[in-house]
Amino acid sequence: MITRIVLLTSMIAALIACAPTAGADETTTADITFTRSDGTTTTGTVHAPVGATGLPGVVLVHGSGDGRSPQYAQIATAFARQGIVTLRYEKRTEDYTPAHRDYSLLADDALASAAALRERPEVDPARVGLWGLSEGGWVAPLAASRSEDVAFLIVVGANAGAPAAQQAWANETRFGAAGVRGSMIDTLGRNAIRVSAVAGLFAQAYYDPVPVLEAIGQPVLAIWGDKDRLTPPGDSLRGFRDAFERVGKTDYTLRTLDAQHGAFTTTDGFDKGADLASGYPELVGDWVKGLPGSAGKHSDEPAAQAHSVTPLAPQAWWESPTALVVLFLGTVLTLLGYALTGFASAWRLPRAGVARVLVTTAGIGIIGTIAQVLYVASTRATSFGPLLFGRTLPWLTLQVIAVCAVCSLIYLIARRGTILEGAGKGARVRWMLVFVGGIGFTLWALYWGLLLP
Repeated sequence: MITRIVLLTSMIAALIACAPTAGADETTTADITFTRSDGTTTTGTVHAPVGATGLPGVVLVHGSGDGRSPQYAQIATAFARQGIVTLRYEKRTEDYTPAHRDYSLLADDALASAAALRERPEVDPARVGLWGLSEGGWVAPLAASRSEDVAFLIVVGANAGAPAAQQAWANETRFGAAGVRGSMIDTLGRNAIRVSAVAGLFAQAYYDPVPVLEAIGQPVLAIWGDKDRLTPPGDSLRGFRDAFERVGKTDYTLRTLDAQHGAFTTTDGFDKGADLASGYPELVGDWVKGLPGSAGKHSDEPAAQAHSVTPLAPQAWWESPTALVVLFLGTVLTLLGYALTGFASAWRLPRAGVARVLVTTAGIGIIGTIAQVLYVASTRATSFGPLLFGRTLPWLTLQVIAVCAVCSLIYLIARRGTILEGAGKGARVRWMLVFVGGIGFTLWALYWGLLLP
């Protein structure tokens, strides 16, 4: 009997010894509900080390989109394992569209989230800061500049310039990486953004983050991936550093990691690995827990870029959305008018073959251009299929079609006398319609780069 008792006791002791114990890498979560500045409520999840009390805390401010990506839970868990209580909250998606988003309101939501985190027993309310990713790199600094209750600011993949210029740079970067050259980059990629911005279809297109950066009084940790393909990492680091230098700020740390836009692993910057970049959670953990001593002035060298950001040129009156709509409608209506009046035999041109070529090629060119603009605006593709002379096959086809249309127009002008010889009034009206439509298409093709190298 005694032997059995001893054996059973030994087995229990062995099981206890082998059982996992609460360690620094064990975390727990708690769901919370809190009120935003406009009186509405939202929910969030607090990630904390097991048994946490009096620890620093951070609120995750989302990048673009609905904020439901699993990366936020992954990041929150990683930070909690570093001893930082982390809150990820539900992003406001009401009235949040590509054409509209309110950085000011989103900043207020971040501050409300920070206030909710400060009430948690796991944190030291005097050490709660904000972390912002990408779009959050505009929102979180704005929130921090509004409240002294924010203890520190961390941004990842943040921009020092306007969203429209950043998006143009991202388009140019992915086109260039795919081997695309010429007008598809120079004209289509930039003009589509300029038109959508002026037309009110690009939210916060010209938001200027620099005055906000100059107003931040809290310690700042800014991190970029050296393979970032969405935010210009070198230009952005320089922009942050220059803004801080202008106001004599000394408590900032600017770091560049071997990572992509969101500080995840990557092979080329366009793909996103499953893991956070090596050393990233530790960097954040050591910096936050070491404040204020860890906030000494430090800046890595800016990451290399294939090209720098080029600010978008202001639009002249002739390229305003109104002017482009008038050009589009005028061209389409005159070409359509030519086609429809052809049903009246008395109005037909004696030699209409070239005119038909012009109407057909111009119509295809206009529809194709719109399709290309929508494609560029809606995709982040980095492969565009076979290239010829640095052009995608659809774009090269459109350029050939545009040249055919212009050559047809030149022929119709040069041979006007011969074409209209003996023609009646109706035929002359139809010739004028196809002439005006051809001129309109030529202007359209020039603006959108179909007639440029």
